[in-house]
Amino acid sequence: MNEGLGILIGVSKPDQVIFESKRPVSIGEYVTMVYGKGKVLGLVERSSISSDALGNSIRNYEEAYESKQVAAENRRDKSYKGHVRILGFLDDLKKCKAILPALPPEPGTEVFEASTEDLSAIFAPSGMQWIRIGTLLRNTEVDARVNVDKVVSRHLAVLAMTGMGKSNLVSLLAQEIARIAGTMVVFDYHDDYSMLDMGSNNSNLMDARINPRLLSADKLAEVIEIQENASNQMHVLRMAFTEEVKQRKGEDFWDALINASMAAGADKAYREAASKVVDKIDDARRKFHNILDAGMADPLALVKNGKINVINLVELTERQANIAVSFYLEELLEDRKKATRQKKGPSKSQPRFPAPVLVVIEEAHVFIPKDEDTDTKYFASKVAREGRKFGLGLVIVSQRPRGIDANILSQMGSLAVMRMIQHDDQAHVSAATESLSRDLIDQLTSLNPGEAIFAGQWVNLPTFVKVDEVKERKMGVDQKAVEAWNQMAAIKKVAKESSESYVPSGYIQD
Repeated sequence: MNEGLGILIGVSKPDQVIFESKRPVSIGEYVTMVYGKGKVLGLVERSSISSDALGNSIRNYEEAYESKQVAAENRRDKSYKGHVRILGFLDDLKKCKAILPALPPEPGTEVFEASTEDLSAIFAPSGMQWIRIGTLLRNTEVDARVNVDKVVSRHLAVLAMTGMGKSNLVSLLAQEIARIAGTMVVFDYHDDYSMLDMGSNNSNLMDARINPRLLSADKLAEVIEIQENASNQMHVLRMAFTEEVKQRKGEDFWDALINASMAAGADKAYREAASKVVDKIDDARRKFHNILDAGMADPLALVKNGKINVINLVELTERQANIAVSFYLEELLEDRKKATRQKKGPSKSQPRFPAPVLVVIEEAHVFIPKDEDTDTKYFASKVAREGRKFGLGLVIVSQRPRGIDANILSQMGSLAVMRMIQHDDQAHVSAATESLSRDLIDQLTSLNPGEAIFAGQWVNLPTFVKVDEVKERKMGVDQKAVEAWNQMAAIKKVAKESSESYVPSGYIQD
């Protein structure tokens, strides 16, 4: 048993106690107590320091100065209190079971620092499914590991302000999944992951592709940027986008669609609209030729098993990106359903992904917004509900939790929450999960970059974590504007001096 840290005081409850400590205690520290049927583990969720001499009744500086001297001479002046949430019996927690004592501990019970050995047994379990993400924030000798199986089966939300380390955490997760030859699909909205080093032959970088022949007329209208209120143009496109046109591939498809649109404009009432639709088709064909691939047979053809597949969405508009992500989600879900059915009996066609897949949606507030129905939101909701049965996991990442659909957020079985100062964001996270207490939510404003609270099914207990930094990445870095401007000015100065000193051949200076 470690040296005693403090003694329980005041009113004790089965799940909450207060102790007087011999030193200041940090939020996120783990402590143990012995009572009831054995050793119990607790987490410090609130901490305070008070002074009798330096209380709130001091009225001026001189009184404060004198009180400071009195406090320095009095060993009993300072009070260090820790508010602890009881997590369960230690031996049961080591077996991933959280069983609370039936009775509260008596005041006067001694409180101890949790040992490294006990914490390692809980937060750094052995097994292939447990991967290291960092260390405990208050005890860096203890690894913080997470259960990848639970991420895939129960989903994960990574939430924080900009610059707090969301992309770093996803990158770390991707590297670890690459190491164990897992399959992951990352929808990269801001080109954050293209420079991530996954090791030799473990990554697959690709641009998002949309096969326009496989879309509905309404979705094709969004892709080629026909406005929703342009009813005549929508009518022309629906008339032109026939099954016969859909059978054409490559350039033949676009030519057939243009010809059919012009034919739909034979009616005088739709002549102007048809002309505009043709212009829209021509523009989309030219501007988005790398994205709109009418020759693609299968949208999953470029996604590879056993690799980290980073799908670049940078070149797409928000509406196009939404359609692309929903397109991939729908196909991935259908493929995993096919793979699951195949295990139960013969199947007509082979699935592309015989093993589970983990999908990451960055900027989740854009793709699965709270107050708007989008295609991605529909299929993300299906994945959140059905993914567990079919081996399709979902990770949503956002700096605006308040903007995410609450139903989908509530289905994320695990959470990684970093610094968050907006009360609306905190309230939205608190309402969506029972894994985080109000006291833990209140601590989100005090976290530093790279620090997080892990909660939910991917960890045995709520955990304050110092996330490892991924060195092999070039993402999420602030631009050094002043340095860049100085370099540009220096280059201009050199160029100017060079031009002024240049003397043409045969020219004689005075």
